[in-house]
Amino acid sequence: MGALDAVLERKLSGLRLPLAVLLPGGQRLGPEPAAVTLRLKDYAALAPLVAGQVGAIGAAYVEGRVDIDGAPRDIAAVAAALIGDDPTRPPGAMSAWWRMLWRPVRSRRRHEPAADARQVQQHYDVSDDFYALWLDPRRVYSCAYFRERGMALAQAQEAKLEHICRKLLLREGERFLDIGAGWGALLLWAAEHHGVRAHGITLSRNQHAHVNRLIEERGLRGRVTMVLCDYRDLPEDEPWDKIASVGMFEHVGLARLPEYFAKIRRLLKPGGLLLNHGITAGGTRNHQLGAGLGDFIERYIFPGGELLHVSKVLEVLGEQRLEPLDVESLRPHYARTLWAWSDALEANLDTARRLTRESVVRAYRLYLAGSAMSFEHGWISLFQMLAARPSGDLSAGALRGAQSPYPFNRGYMYRTGES
Repeated sequence: MGALDAVLERKLSGLRLPLAVLLPGGQRLGPEPAAVTLRLKDYAALAPLVAGQVGAIGAAYVEGRVDIDGAPRDIAAVAAALIGDDPTRPPGAMSAWWRMLWRPVRSRRRHEPAADARQVQQHYDVSDDFYALWLDPRRVYSCAYFRERGMALAQAQEAKLEHICRKLLLREGERFLDIGAGWGALLLWAAEHHGVRAHGITLSRNQHAHVNRLIEERGLRGRVTMVLCDYRDLPEDEPWDKIASVGMFEHVGLARLPEYFAKIRRLLKPGGLLLNHGITAGGTRNHQLGAGLGDFIERYIFPGGELLHVSKVLEVLGEQRLEPLDVESLRPHYARTLWAWSDALEANLDTARRLTRESVVRAYRLYLAGSAMSFEHGWISLFQMLAARPSGDLSAGALRGAQSPYPFNRGYMYRTGES
């Protein structure tokens, strides 16, 4: 192992943030003290460490073959330094053509209805109590909107819910559909604050049960419904005024995205509005992050997840005759959201370990901090895309040719005292 040791020592000496590595035999490489210390229980992790394959190091940590000492922000900073390259860079030319051919086939196979249900349940049905430890009280599991600098997470999540409702111009009595409604925060907010008749779908049994309890507790039966349903099975006989898809299209897959937006178009009334909110790739040609980061997330966090650049998403929207109206990046908002989640989990590690497996806790510690770092670097991003199904009526709307209630002016989203 001497040659690898020497390479690793040179690598460690070039890092701005001090990292130490304890080898299985007790030998220490790197400075003392160090902000982050890796304790290797076998030598299998040494080669990936030298190569900057931080996803493999993360996998070894989840599986108990490596221990990591250090604060999450320091661990994330060290990981970024070890990568030492752009993880959004597309693969080499020799593998690029094969990936282009194979990716759509693989994507289609991985997003059959039964596979989607298994993947969603693997992620979201870990433990409701585990998620409740580090999410806000409404359990909003998506990017918050820090409208004001000093907002706490719970306030920023409510600001996000309201921001979405304003963008959609929700009005009392309208029929509102939330595809992938999670623990129901947007669904309930829209009904209670904007008077809509709201319907949500999920593939998670835990989320379905949780939201239906809230509906009963809040006296919303008859105004809000939540069902276990695949988006492909939604009936189209009574189209919706407004639709939200928050944190959903990442799970649809490249091959299924055209049929997803085609389905949404059929579900929307002519002139109806769609708010599509989700994570996108930072690069234009990569479907996941390099350096093993994407493999780690696929294996331990979001099986079946695929990242597309916002330009590709907009292209598919347009191909399905949905008109993009407004595109807003919330990338640094998601970094701040993830750090808030990371801090909350770190403050409750003992409880988390009682609620779920140690491997799950380890995976989420790395996932939250690593994702926050990736959003800060711009390796991944987050966009809200507002779109309409044009009505065909040139006289409808604030301006001739609008063909929807969208005023073609952003001011309405931010004026206070209006909904």
